[in-house]
Amino acid sequence: MPAESLEPIELSTQIPTEADQQHVCTGVGLEGPRPSIIRVLHVINGEHYSGAERVQDLLGQHLPSFGYEAAFACVKPGRFAERRQDHNSTIYDLPMTSRIDLRVARELREIIREEDYQLVHAHTPRSALVGRLAAWLAKVPMVYHVHSPTSLDTTDGWRNHWNNWSERASLYRISRLIAVSNSLGRHMRLQGYRSELISVVPNGVPTSTLRRESKRPSGTWTIGTVALFRPRKGLEVLLESIALMKQNGVSVRLRAVGPFETPDYEAEVQWHVERLGVRQNIDWVGFTQNVTEEFAQMDLFVLPSLFGEGLPMVVLEAMAAGVPVIGTRVEGVPEAIDDGVNGVIANPSDPADLAHSMMRVIEGELDWCVLQDRAIKTHAEHFSAELMAHGVAAVYDEVLGATRVK
Repeated sequence: MPAESLEPIELSTQIPTEADQQHVCTGVGLEGPRPSIIRVLHVINGEHYSGAERVQDLLGQHLPSFGYEAAFACVKPGRFAERRQDHNSTIYDLPMTSRIDLRVARELREIIREEDYQLVHAHTPRSALVGRLAAWLAKVPMVYHVHSPTSLDTTDGWRNHWNNWSERASLYRISRLIAVSNSLGRHMRLQGYRSELISVVPNGVPTSTLRRESKRPSGTWTIGTVALFRPRKGLEVLLESIALMKQNGVSVRLRAVGPFETPDYEAEVQWHVERLGVRQNIDWVGFTQNVTEEFAQMDLFVLPSLFGEGLPMVVLEAMAAGVPVIGTRVEGVPEAIDDGVNGVIANPSDPADLAHSMMRVIEGELDWCVLQDRAIKTHAEHFSAELMAHGVAAVYDEVLGATRVK
């Protein structure tokens, strides 16, 4: 059943929108002082540290600037607690023994009451299930962050179906949905949620402290990619593209940064590497805490996703670091990358088109330095971490009816 909402207020926009789409939150009118900081409990999975977890971590760091203190309850404790940069926010480990382990909701309710959390903010179908029940028991509102289309999140149809059903059940009478891109906002509207329930807050990342030098590459080009590698990220397509470029005499190296989701998938990818004969053209970096240093070593950043992207954090991080981006035409990616203006957009699942897109920059059809400059400006104007936190705080203000000094 579609969720119901509080009445929204009109919001200003920071990125171009279509006439029929939902609100884009980057700030609201702020009329009076708030008596004290408001505490918000984020209910998350926590087993990984990838795009969605990066959003959560940055919100923990930046929300206090807008009057909100974040804490995190992990229902699948793991890498988030170890790798987060925000070490000031409280973190609770409340492991669920299964997808329907609802006992955790009672533990959450006690934490909400004892620590005076005034809002619950869930980020995944699993966390929404217990977060919604806990919020109801504690009589506080809940907002839900839509990071990717749940019905298209993996290549496992049964898992997608279950997560989509769980998400819909958990969002009944939710206070607000936060979508990270206009594309996701439209997706949620097509799922039956009313437009006035949906607020679009684009993802954002900090300004890079180590930027790629403003000099066009020469010689061997380093093609970088960063991800939690899993089937929907399209790594096999990128490998095919590297092989095509190699066959055409183009000198490139692939720098692959990030872990594999499973050993089975890693073995499958390595089989493709051997089949294509590109082992000598790849540097496998694995997981690293300092992604900024990795971007400084890349000449082009490529994210060959097949589907399931909201607004990828790594795309925004590459832009902030001054690395021109080659992305694919999936979900929210074209909302950050304007083809031929501040990056390049390729067709998903098309190795030849992806190779052609890279060659547009390598061969000089598109000016590398111009792409770099425009990418940096696009990030600063639309996708900073501060703008993201401000937008989320604006949603909190609407839900709680709070005001603060501008």
